[in-house]
Amino acid sequence: MMKQTIKLHIEELVLHGFAPGDRHAIADAVQRELAKLFTAEQGAALSHSRTENLDVQQLQAGSFQVAFGANAGSIGVQIAQAIHGGITK
Repeated sequence: MMKQTIKLHIEELVLHGFAPGDRHAIADAVQRELAKLFTAEQGAALSHSRTENLDVQQLQAGSFQVAFGANAGSIGVQIAQAIHGGITK
């Protein structure tokens, strides 16, 4: 099986309602979780639409509920899952 390379560039991630001081920790968690999600797919059959180049100018990944007191890491995981879902559906 040919190993697939996935390059994902997020120029801007707009989040409302989060502490500005958490931005780096959230961004790091998003990056780790996206890498984990896409790496897990490498062993699975990818749909035809995801085997070609995909250029998305803007992705509305929707909204999600954050538990009171959630840390930046868990928030980043939720964001990454929403991004991944928006790309792979």
